[in-house]
Amino acid sequence: MTSREIMTAIVRETIAATLPAKMVREKLKLERGVLKIEGKTFLLPEERGVHLFGSGKAAVETSRAVKEILGVRLAEGFVVSNYPALLDGVEVWESSHPVLTEKSVHAAEMLMEKMAALSNDDFFIYVLSGGSSALIEKPVPPVSLADMQFLTKGLLAGGVPIEEINIVRKHLSLVKGGRLGRLTTARGVVLVVSDVIGDDLEAIGSGPLFFDRSTFADAQGLMKKYRLWESAPAAVRQVIERGLSGELEDTPKSINPRIEHFLIDSNVKALRKAKESAERLGVTAHIMTSRLRGEAREVARVIVAIGEEIAATGQPFPPPALLLFGGETTVNLRGEGRGGRNQEMALAVLNEIRGNPRFAFFCLGTDGIDGNSDAAGAIVERGSWEKAQSLNLNIEQYLSRNDSYHFFEQTEDLIMTGPTGTNVMDITALLISG
Repeated sequence: MTSREIMTAIVRETIAATLPAKMVREKLKLERGVLKIEGKTFLLPEERGVHLFGSGKAAVETSRAVKEILGVRLAEGFVVSNYPALLDGVEVWESSHPVLTEKSVHAAEMLMEKMAALSNDDFFIYVLSGGSSALIEKPVPPVSLADMQFLTKGLLAGGVPIEEINIVRKHLSLVKGGRLGRLTTARGVVLVVSDVIGDDLEAIGSGPLFFDRSTFADAQGLMKKYRLWESAPAAVRQVIERGLSGELEDTPKSINPRIEHFLIDSNVKALRKAKESAERLGVTAHIMTSRLRGEAREVARVIVAIGEEIAATGQPFPPPALLLFGGETTVNLRGEGRGGRNQEMALAVLNEIRGNPRFAFFCLGTDGIDGNSDAAGAIVERGSWEKAQSLNLNIEQYLSRNDSYHFFEQTEDLIMTGPTGTNVMDITALLISG
């Protein structure tokens, strides 16, 4: 197999192995009215059905699997996703991502109403995944939707890590940071697909049913750190200042004892699947980290430097070898091109390795959507450089415009999966030939 064929096969097999529906079926069992999840058991109410709620990029496919397991025990279903879908017995509300819209507010209002209507005797399953922070939102008055849109756009454009973005948004929201979970006294479980480094339950989807250790002071500190405090809408500053004075109650600071969280899918699990896939193809693979972060272009240089060391000295691993990285980088926008952090990293790597035949690289978002494009990422190797040279494409110019998509569209290096129904951050791989 060629380097490109190996990398393409690993991409395909990794995505297939980490689909949330597969993970749900492995971990969730229903036997004689008893729900079993990772060794824990829950006796379901005999005369009441199970309520199914959810939000996130993986909500539809995760809900589909849960629905199959519950069968006739399903009472109602309402999930919020970033794309339309039909799911018998479950209402799927298509909301907005990554920027909030009226759909986000309406979705949050419906979830709040449905969860608040549950009684102490009810039982629910909530499927939570990345993207929830934008898909459901109900601002704390007097903050408006326009205020939240303005602030979110500034945070994203500034390359602020998602964990820090969520700290700010939690303190301006009636559903984030555990506040949604406080609306009900019902017993419930949350099935979580992680899209954050370290799988922190406070950060995934902004933890709508968990709790939150961050404070109003943290939110204000981050806005000042990224120079957004002075330019923030007056209502945003007002809410945070009221929180700092104690006039507004902070987010919940303890676990709700009636709601338990279970991590069913994560970046680490995706990396393990990629490693297994590579080794089935006869390639020795090494998981380097699941905590990759930083500016995409700078991370690209570090990864290539490690590969160059292996190629030149055989340290720390002898070639051939596949290096696997997981996590999520950021991009400081400089232009108005099309693409995302994965395509930008791939283009920066190509700029470093150029026509070196010993290297092949891919970077993809497991949700199948990278930035403002319809691609998941890109694969690059010697052929990519040769094609770019033949087309007289200038990598530096495309990088300066953040226009990696249109570069790779011409070299035919885009990874096109379509929405995958999962979201466990990004998978990056560098193959060093012998």
